[in-house]
Amino acid sequence: MYGVPGNHDFWSKAPFDAIAKSFAASGGAWLTDRQLVTQDGQFSILGAAWLSPKGPTQSAVRHQNIFLMHYPAWVEKLPERYDLILAGHSHGGQVRLPFYGPLFIPFGVARYDLGLFQTPAGPLYVNPGLGWYPVPIRFNCRPELTVFEI
Repeated sequence: MYGVPGNHDFWSKAPFDAIAKSFAASGGAWLTDRQLVTQDGQFSILGAAWLSPKGPTQSAVRHQNIFLMHYPAWVEKLPERYDLILAGHSHGGQVRLPFYGPLFIPFGVARYDLGLFQTPAGPLYVNPGLGWYPVPIRFNCRPELTVFEI
């Protein structure tokens, strides 16, 4: 299991050390502006904390490069191409009207509110997550845990 912190993790002063230990216990990592290669050597996972639109650069050794970031709109600032980019932050808009889309999206989302987007930096998937903010309402935007088989 791999993850990166988002704005609410920083604002709430979440216990990053405890979170990092939990991720490490799964064989993964809590990535705050760093990169690691998976134990099988097939993937390089790069993670950017929410304060930085640029995270670590890819290694010279070629792996499948997966970039984790919080704000989807940062895909437009990435200087490299990745095999897969995963982001969150938007909550999918929480309230989505048919044929219209989300009523409101937070900053840092731009047009990347929910789902898969083809971008110059690589394919970007924006997950709606499980939570909500600022009100506990979701309409036409189910909470989601996404599983990718690579």
